[in-house]
Amino acid sequence: MSFDVICFDCDSTLSKIEGIDELARRVGLGEEMSRLTNAAMNGEVLLEAVYEQRLSLIRPNQASIDWLADLYIEQIVDGAKEVFETLTALGKELHIISGGLRQAILPLARVLGLPETQVHAVDIYFNADGSYCDYDQNSPLARSGGKAVVVGTLKAQGSLVMVGDGNTDMEAKQAGAVVIGFGGVVDRQVVREQADFYSAEPTLVSILAHII
Repeated sequence: MSFDVICFDCDSTLSKIEGIDELARRVGLGEEMSRLTNAAMNGEVLLEAVYEQRLSLIRPNQASIDWLADLYIEQIVDGAKEVFETLTALGKELHIISGGLRQAILPLARVLGLPETQVHAVDIYFNADGSYCDYDQNSPLARSGGKAVVVGTLKAQGSLVMVGDGNTDMEAKQAGAVVIGFGGVVDRQVVREQADFYSAEPTLVSILAHII
């Protein structure tokens, strides 16, 4: 079937990394954060139970967000640019919907030719000296069910599909979206079981057959 609006997760879908885990590793908290991230992505704990905890421990500053932005681009998933070019040429409306930090994701979106207005993620705030201040605690994407909320606002624009690797991406089904599970970076059982379609191939091009 063909879709008008195609939404992508970012971490482990468009880029091979989990941004929050990379920020944690940078300050020596990698193992602890990976456990929390996996628990949330596998649906074992609610996202809001770990979101604030992770950021308050890591306290990422402006320099670390700039570093992460470069890493997202460096670790772009095979085929991601090709997929975005193909879908854009067909006149599809593309969005990134991520529980990641928006300022770190925006440069990757630019590489993919996506305008900032079509990037839905969690804003991070800094103090005047560039040190960590807070994040947008009102963002639906910092809590469980948030992706369904964002998808619900986009559904009016046409038939919609969500592409992602984690349990939070499966939430899009609550808003009536079709979900494609992408296991090319991380293969999660919960996603295999819940997605309408699933691909474990390492290239994102593998999902095009389900979209157009």
